[in-house]
Amino acid sequence: MAGHSKWKQIKHYKAAADAKRGAIFTKLLREITVAAKAGGGDPDGNPRLRTAIENAKAQSCPKENIERAIKKGTGELEGVDYSEVLYEAYGPGGVALMIQALTDNPTRTVAEVRAKLSRGGGNLGSVNSVAFMFDRKGQIFIDAAGRTEDAVMEQVLDAGAEDFVAEDGQFTVTTAPSDLHAVKSALERAGLVASEASLAWIPKSTVKVEGANAQQLIKLLETIEDLDDVQKVDANFDMDESELAAG
Repeated sequence: MAGHSKWKQIKHYKAAADAKRGAIFTKLLREITVAAKAGGGDPDGNPRLRTAIENAKAQSCPKENIERAIKKGTGELEGVDYSEVLYEAYGPGGVALMIQALTDNPTRTVAEVRAKLSRGGGNLGSVNSVAFMFDRKGQIFIDAAGRTEDAVMEQVLDAGAEDFVAEDGQFTVTTAPSDLHAVKSALERAGLVASEASLAWIPKSTVKVEGANAQQLIKLLETIEDLDDVQKVDANFDMDESELAAG
């Protein structure tokens, strides 16, 4: 396992000791606000908003908070004007990072990201310095409990997905970016409800990290994702389970 899926697994391992639900809500609600501003407040006609709402509900985000975030996006309530920014960077061991953020102050955010990278053994890159190492894809995660791989694979392919992997108690479905919401809806009609769905940067190849570099990388990824403005980090690393446990 590598890159985005590996980092998702690391976060899952650490979730039991992580009391940051409020910060998670903040990121989810910010995405809802931006999605509503970009495509309107009706989730039936705004696939990005619908996915954002479903991701928030999967994390037990309160309904009233979701509704308030939508109204901020549509202008019914006063809200903050967020912009989407993407930072390209390198981490320990030469690992490439794609850092997605939603911010009301890009100058502040880039300074915070640069500081975390510098302290964590990484550095901020220029535009297109690492993006060529990744493909932009849709990713859908489905709980594998009670489902057979062959049956799910057939449903996934029928739904129009590009790829399907069964790992660590979950199914990871990959789609073309424009097909994410259509495939997700088709899977739901087939009874396969996603635990998470989003656009991600999928590495074309991976960099093996171990030892001190592996531990430093895990800490760096955590500190970057702890920043309020950072929504998501994708990376092109591979790491053994023993390194994961040590982290």
